[in-house]
Amino acid sequence: MSAAVKLSDHFINDVKSFAKINKRSVPKQIEYWSSIGKIAEENPDLSYNFIKEIMIAKLEADSGNVSEYKFGDHE
Repeated sequence: MSAAVKLSDHFINDVKSFAKINKRSVPKQIEYWSSIGKIAEENPDLSYNFIKEIMIAKLEADSGNVSEYKFGDHE
């Protein structure tokens, strides 16, 4: 479902800059920031870096890029 929303020019300019740096579309950059904000509000004790690592781990798991960890294995 999509919805039209009014956003300030200043915000959109920030979004465009970060989207370009991160190779995301403007809507995907807004969704990304929204996800971080939602997680931060639900978990106020987590740092931004920890939230980002959670999001990366979820993306890796969703794409099947995981392997079983075995305790005691030292390679």
